This record gives sequence, structure tokens and C-alpha cells, in this order.
Amino acid sequence: MTAIHATAIVDPAAELDSSVTVGPYTLIGPHVKVGAGTTIGPHCVLEGHTTIGCDNRIFQFNSLGAIPQDKKYAGEPCELVIGDRNTIREFCTFNIGSPGDQGVTRVGSDNWMMAYVHVAHDCVVGNHTIFANTSTLAGHVHVGDWVILGGFTGVHQFVKIGAHSMTAVGSVLLADLPPFVMAQGQPARARSMNFEGLRRRGFSAERIAAVKAMHKVLYRDHLTLAQACERIADLVKTSPESSPDVALMLSFLEQSSPQRGIVR
Repeated sequence: MTAIHATAIVDPAAELDSSVTVGPYTLIGPHVKVGAGTTIGPHCVLEGHTTIGCDNRIFQFNSLGAIPQDKKYAGEPCELVIGDRNTIREFCTFNIGSPGDQGVTRVGSDNWMMAYVHVAHDCVVGNHTIFANTSTLAGHVHVGDWVILGGFTGVHQFVKIGAHSMTAVGSVLLADLPPFVMAQGQPARARSMNFEGLRRRGFSAERIAAVKAMHKVLYRDHLTLAQACERIADLVKTSPESSPDVALMLSFLEQSSPQRGIVR
């Protein structure tokens, strides 16, 4: 049977797998669903239309599924959806979505969320990310796979963060951060590419060389964004193995908001 501490309050309508563990003084609302193998620590509040997958480790003092911090929200049945095998450390706050977007906040799988992380309404977080302590996402932020946010990183609303990118401690992202880029500052500026992270993920020397070439085109050759995209597309001719990385970069740049721009 589900291991629910005697002091926890779980609404009878909540759907918890029989292998779920719930710690002392935790509160779980009627629209919450929790998958197999997930452990929920003490003093947590899980509410709203929240769906949590399998094998997540939710530590003490978390608030998951609260209403968005949006003055326009009027009680609509929006959602929070969390995938599998995530680690969510102390004092994290993940809000449900809002009717002004898709109505869903999504967090993928295999993410490592350190203490005091905030994921606001309508954010979409990919897989295998690391958010260091007190990283905060404003509303409607999209984060790609394998992103690392340094401690105290603040992300402006509607910003997009590309896969494999990284921010230094205390960074403030006011513009879209392209894939592979390492950024630092207030506001954040591009400093390099995340080469060490790519090596650890098994990128070949040829693919890393192509990423270096993309960095040069974007940040050192003084090109317009349109010109840079043309040069990046040409990299596939000399480095066929880099095709998925080039496609990732071009797709991101093409979808970047003209109003927001990219980190330079």
C-alpha cells in the first residue's frame, strides 16, 4: 500500500500509485496524480491539476501546482505536468499554467532542481537540465534539454534557452540564449560555448569543432543574424556529422523573437 504518514493530509480523490511515499505534514489536493516510485518529503503542498510521473524525489518544503502569480488568472483549471526521475530539492515553487498561453506548465524528465528554484506559469522545461540554487524562470520561458543554469540566474518572461547552453552564477537573461552558448553577466552576454559539457555528453571532436565555428560566426565575424544563419547552414558541407547540431542552432535562431533578440 501507499506509505502515507499519519500526519499527511491526502484528499481521497487524489490518485497516488501504491508505491508512492508521502512524508509527515504534507498536503495533497484532489486533482493531483502521482506515478510509481515517487517519494514526497515532509511539509510539501501539492495542489491544483498536477500530474507527476514516476521515480521522482521531491524533498521537503516544496510547493507544486499553486495558482500562477498572474493577476489575470481567474481560477481556470490549468495544469502542471512533471515527468519522471526528477530531483526537486527544498523550497521549490512550480506553478500551474495560465489561460493566456497553453494553460500548462511542463517539466520534463531527469532534471536536477536545486533549492529555491521557481518555475512560473506556462514554462516548458526539457530533460536532463540542472537548475542551481535560486534559479528563477518568469512566465512563458522555454528551456531546452541539457541546459545548466548557475545559481541566482534570473530569466525574463518569454525568453527561450537553447539546448546545451549554460549560465554563470548571478546571470540575468533578458534575451534568448542560443544552443551551446555559455553566458554570464547582468544582462547576460555570450562568453564562450559549453565545450566541456559537450565532451562529457560524448560529442565527437568534429561536432565540437562545428560548434566552435558556429560561435565564431555568431559572435566574432560581425555578421547580421541572417548572414550568420547562411554561414552556419554551410557548415554541413564540410562537416556532415554536425548536421543535427547545425539544424538545432538554425531552428532556434529562426524561432527567436525579434523583440527579444538573442544574447550577444
